[in-house]
Amino acid sequence: MTLRSATARLVGQESLNFALTNRIPRRAATRFMGWFSRIEQPLVRAASIAIWRWFCDVDLSDAAKTRFASLHDCFVRELKDGARPAAPDPRLLVSPCDAIVGACGRIEGDRLHQIKGSFYRLADLVPGDDHQRLFRDGSFVTLRLTAGMYHHFHAPHDLIVEQVDYIPGDAWNVNPPALKRVERLFCRNERAAIRARLAQGGSPVTLVPVAAVLVAGLRLPFVGALDLRIGGARTIPCDASFAKGDRIGWFEHGSTIILFAPAGFALEESVREGQRIRTGAPLLRLP
Repeated sequence: MTLRSATARLVGQESLNFALTNRIPRRAATRFMGWFSRIEQPLVRAASIAIWRWFCDVDLSDAAKTRFASLHDCFVRELKDGARPAAPDPRLLVSPCDAIVGACGRIEGDRLHQIKGSFYRLADLVPGDDHQRLFRDGSFVTLRLTAGMYHHFHAPHDLIVEQVDYIPGDAWNVNPPALKRVERLFCRNERAAIRARLAQGGSPVTLVPVAAVLVAGLRLPFVGALDLRIGGARTIPCDASFAKGDRIGWFEHGSTIILFAPAGFALEESVREGQRIRTGAPLLRLP
């Protein structure tokens, strides 16, 4: 196969993937999946979990339980104690989730990569001038959770969450084919900005979980009400403390988390685009 034919085949596959997951009624499909995944009828449960595992390369060996009430119950599974230890070095921010590393590196002023050749601005992702000011010329890491991964996310360091900004939006797929075709995709989708400060030193850190097609569902128990969609766009004041590695929340299925740190923080040398990373692994180094 020539390079040209291989490239054409890849483009064709990506175009089909994009069409199948985005040229559909995204919100309606997402609501349907949320309903269907909770069906506990034994035949539906067994078939749906088996199909999901076949297509998504799911590893349940470290799950806390071996039997699940529904596909949804399996999606939001918890892990055995000690399955994701956080790197103890206090100079390190660790990965909040299991993921594939996407775009990462330095923020250019207030502009950062969505994917190579495509940019968006801090202000378009998270409203408010303070977010631009805090993270101007800082560092960021985009972490993409695939459908088969563990879907909870954890504190990257000892921190205090001060507020959550909930921003309603669309439900575009967030995989590479969509990121190449939809400008400012993360800024269009439903998301929340979890604004925090490190418990020691007070440096700001923000985590932005972004929802996606079929998997729009974000749960943050520390804000009280579990369903952020009730009440629409809003800012929720918080005073919630977490130790490094503590669970903060979870996706109903999976999507993307973008982690922001201020100028002076640096990516660990081992962190690079396309790398698979696990919760608790070194991600950024403090100044």
